Amino acid sequence: MGSSESTANQTQSTGGDSWFADYFGFAEHGTDLKTEIVAGITTFLTMSYIVAVNPAIMSNAVQIPGYSQGQVIQMLAVVTILASVVATTVMAFYANRPFAQAPGLGLNAFFAFTVVLGLGIPWQTALAAVFVEGLLFIFLTAIGAREYVVGLIPEPVKFSVGTGIGLFLGIIGLQAMGVVAADEATMITLGSLAQNPVAIVSILGLFLTMGLYARGVKGSIIVGIALTTVAGFVLSYLGYAPEALSGAFITEGAFVASKLPAATYDISPLVGAFLSGFGNVEGFTFALVVFTFFFVDFFDTAGTLVGVGQAGDFLDEEGELPDIDKPLMADAVGTTAGGILGTSTVTTYIESATGVEEGGRTGMTALVVAVLFLLSLAFVPLAAAIPMYASHLALVVIAVLMMRNVVEVQWDDITHAVPAGLTIMVMPFTYSIAYGIAAGILSYPLVKAAAGELDDISVGQWVLAGAFLVYFVVRTGGIVG
Repeated sequence: MGSSESTANQTQSTGGDSWFADYFGFAEHGTDLKTEIVAGITTFLTMSYIVAVNPAIMSNAVQIPGYSQGQVIQMLAVVTILASVVATTVMAFYANRPFAQAPGLGLNAFFAFTVVLGLGIPWQTALAAVFVEGLLFIFLTAIGAREYVVGLIPEPVKFSVGTGIGLFLGIIGLQAMGVVAADEATMITLGSLAQNPVAIVSILGLFLTMGLYARGVKGSIIVGIALTTVAGFVLSYLGYAPEALSGAFITEGAFVASKLPAATYDISPLVGAFLSGFGNVEGFTFALVVFTFFFVDFFDTAGTLVGVGQAGDFLDEEGELPDIDKPLMADAVGTTAGGILGTSTVTTYIESATGVEEGGRTGMTALVVAVLFLLSLAFVPLAAAIPMYASHLALVVIAVLMMRNVVEVQWDDITHAVPAGLTIMVMPFTYSIAYGIAAGILSYPLVKAAAGELDDISVGQWVLAGAFLVYFVVRTGGIVG
């Protein structure tokens, strides 16, 4: 009698009578519907800032004739949401893991500032590279080539990429906030903070956001963005914007709080735009862009899966995530869908750890995140109201968090310190994630060979280094425009 009653109680507590419990295996994973819903809400709140930040970054590169910047931002917000829904839904039903996905920070900056604005590649061609990278990811995942690809990239480069991207995001964010300014003598310098209302509000917003994050407040980043936006609009209303331009944006240190553009849900100018991009492909440069998208996406996702998996006690005795190919496939499908829809590479978010800490253990958590992203379509018009100084403070917060992985580098080993250091330094100083990765990969076999450690270098690593050497010569020699 007691045993039967205990079994009945367990069935009830895990939602054994529901379709969700049966499909996602609540009993097997020791969870229930309520826990999964709370976990999904928590994850969504911590990563929802991407709905505002991704369009703000991508709009620097995506220009559509006949549409205002506000309308383009709204279009990008819609495709950001849809790409997130597609990827996270695949994660829920195919991988059955509590991991959420969305267009990745760092990769969107690479798309906008390096590929389009830096290399002069049309944004449609950049989307074509995202699409190709997604197909490549799908193919390599399907044939189980993950271990070979992982082994091809030097360890110090893997551990330092996150820090380099963090610095890259940080300088972009600080510039938008008015904290960092251009200088003819030193290239960059501290802005005129005390004379710039935007910088003052941005800094206060940044520290408020970091304080909320440190306190463990769910959705701290999106709350910080919202409060900073409101503060800027209030100051604008009170007359602290003598140089304000028209539109709901911030430019040249001026607050603006004007009427929002009409809601724009027609994303037809973005969907399928990647197809026309194949007509502007320059072989080697396109291959480098695809490789960089793939490299950063692959290792960012793999590292996030292992890190979040560790928090959820998902790892096996060897520290591996069982069936990791399934969440990797979800990432690959999401990236391909993102390229088709019109946004940069989709990746798994480390913020998924917050949901796991709340008890999320199955794909039901991911499904809740996908549903909440879908519901956020109702708030798309607000994306155009968020000024750049407010949305970009999120980049500085994320930049600080991304620099934590630098401790994994073996700095006391010169053969690790050189490629890691170059990877980290070259990214922000050349405004290019690709150049940083290339510098790290190129230097690794050279410094290893100089140290007499030839056995540590694979043939594939020599081939990669040689390819990047050729690229640097071609690119900086003016052969490629």
